[in-house]
Amino acid sequence: MKKTIVCFGDSNTHGYDSSTGGRFDDKHRYPCLLADYLGKDYLVREEGLSGRTTVFDDPLFEGLNGLSVIGSTLLTHEPVDLLIIMLGTNDTKERFSVNAENIAKGLERLTKKAMSVTDAWRDGKPNILLVAPPPIDKRYESTFVVNEMGRGCAEKSAGLAHYYEQTAKLTGCHFMDAGQIPGIQMHPNDYMHLDEKSHDLLAHRLAEMIPGFF
Repeated sequence: MKKTIVCFGDSNTHGYDSSTGGRFDDKHRYPCLLADYLGKDYLVREEGLSGRTTVFDDPLFEGLNGLSVIGSTLLTHEPVDLLIIMLGTNDTKERFSVNAENIAKGLERLTKKAMSVTDAWRDGKPNILLVAPPPIDKRYESTFVVNEMGRGCAEKSAGLAHYYEQTAKLTGCHFMDAGQIPGIQMHPNDYMHLDEKSHDLLAHRLAEMIPGFF
């Protein structure tokens, strides 16, 4: 029986390509590459949405609060064997006025909501990997995204891994700091979206880890 993995995230899961303003194709997005690396015994489902947050409603855009859709998302793909959550980059936006610890508390709330959707999990057993996204490079402030993101995002995103690891321990989840993967980097067009090579590096590292989660 194949194991179902749901990749729940923002534009870096959706596959936003900073070099074109479009989307990487299915030969270059990390969830698709992950499926290739894991092989025929796994089904990898993409659930990435640009702008998605952990729990915060964006006053400028509708439907980006991860908490509001995590239940229906899991039920769509049930039975789920593993949920990968990689969120937090958008939570650093200046208009949300939260710090890294606040964002981690949002992740905790989202994680507990996902765990509570018992009908979605195979045999009712939640299995979640929390991924701290690679931090935004401070040089984003010199690019076109600075007005959308606001100030202070790089500093907040750099603090996420520390608090996310604590959240993983608190909730009994797996943890990975994607920023520690050798060679991973953001595209210089905006310094906050993974470049093509980094999608591959992320997928490869996840494929090494995931078999040990079952």
